[in-house]
Amino acid sequence: MDPTALRETIPGLESDVYCNWGASGPSPRRVVEAAESALEHHEYAAPGDEGMYPAALDAYDEARAAVADLLGATPDEIALTESTTDGINRIAGAVSLEWDEDDAVVRTDLEHAAGVLPWQRLERQRGIDVRVLETERGRLDLEDVKAAAADASLFCVSSLTWTHGTRLPVSEIVDIAHDAGALVLVDAVQAPGQGPVDVTEWDADFVVGAGHKWLLAPFGSGFCYVDEDVAADLVPPAIGYRSVKDPDATEYQYAAGARRFEVATASPVPHAGLVEAIDCLEEIGLETVRDRIERLTDRLKAGISDERLLSPREFESGLVTIDVDDPEATVERLAAHDITIRSLPYPDAIRISVHAVNTPADVDAALEALSL
Repeated sequence: MDPTALRETIPGLESDVYCNWGASGPSPRRVVEAAESALEHHEYAAPGDEGMYPAALDAYDEARAAVADLLGATPDEIALTESTTDGINRIAGAVSLEWDEDDAVVRTDLEHAAGVLPWQRLERQRGIDVRVLETERGRLDLEDVKAAAADASLFCVSSLTWTHGTRLPVSEIVDIAHDAGALVLVDAVQAPGQGPVDVTEWDADFVVGAGHKWLLAPFGSGFCYVDEDVAADLVPPAIGYRSVKDPDATEYQYAAGARRFEVATASPVPHAGLVEAIDCLEEIGLETVRDRIERLTDRLKAGISDERLLSPREFESGLVTIDVDDPEATVERLAAHDITIRSLPYPDAIRISVHAVNTPADVDAALEALSL
C-alpha cells in the first residue's frame, strides 16, 4: 500500500484539506472497523467464550507488542495509557514519591501543557525546583542543559517541538542528564507515525506518546515506554490488578517492567484501533512515510518567505509554523475554504501539519488560501 491508497480509506479527508495532524488526525476506515470489531467481540462473543476479562487482557498484550515493535522496545517495557498527559502523570507520580524542595525538574520553554502541569503541581505541593530552559526558534543550547543539570532529578523534554517542529538533541540531553545522575522523560507524541522511532537510540528512561495524532489511531490509545532497569525501583501512584504479579496474593508484588504502571479495567477498543493503525503505516513503510512528509513540507515551505517561516527551512518534521498578522482570524479564514490548520499560543502564529496522506494539491490549496 502507498500513502495515496491509504488516503482513499480515510473518510475525514474526502471533502476537506486536513492539515492539523499535530493536534489529532482522522482514522482510516479499517482502523475504526478494528476498534468496532474489538468492541463487538468483547460485548457479544467474549462473555460466553473466553470471558470478557481474558479477551481484554489478550487485546492489551497485542497492543503492547505492536507498540514495542514500533518503538524498538520489548513488550515488557510498554505500558498502555489513555494519552501523553496520562503517561507523564503516571511517571511523575512514581519518580516524585520521595521528592522535596531539594529535587529539581528541568524542562524547556517549549513543552506542551502535558509536560508542564505535572511539574507545576509538584512545585506547588512539594516545593520542588522547576528549571525552565529558554530556547530560540525551537533550538536548545546544550551548554544551558549542562548548566541546569546540577542537582537535577529529572529532565522532561520533547523529541519534536509542537511549537516549531524542530528536533531536539535527545541523545545528547540524555547523556548530560545521566552524567549528572538525573532521569530523562521524553514527550515523543509528535514523532511516532512521522517516521521510524527507536527508543534505544535515545537511551531515555521514559518515553511517552499516543496514537491519535500521526499514527492515525483513536483517542485513548496512549502508551509509555519505561526502561526495565529503572522500572524495578519505582512505585507507581496507583495500583490495581494489572499492576501486580498476582492480584490474589496475600502480599502483592508489582509486575515486572512497565506493566506496573497499568492499573485496572480499561476499554480494549482504542488500543485495538492503534494496533490496526500501526499495521497501516508499517504496510506503507515508515521510511516511505517520512520521505513523503519531507517532500510535501518542502513544497509548503517553498511558498513561504524566510520572514514568515518560523520552522527550519530544512526538513525536520511535518510541523510547519508560520508568522501571520492575526493567527486566529487566519485559521477561521482557511476553515471557510475547508482547510483545517490551527493557531499556536506560542509563538503567536499558525501551524500547518502535513502528513504522508496529504497531497501536493492540499499543500497548494493551503498556500493559495494564505495568500488571499
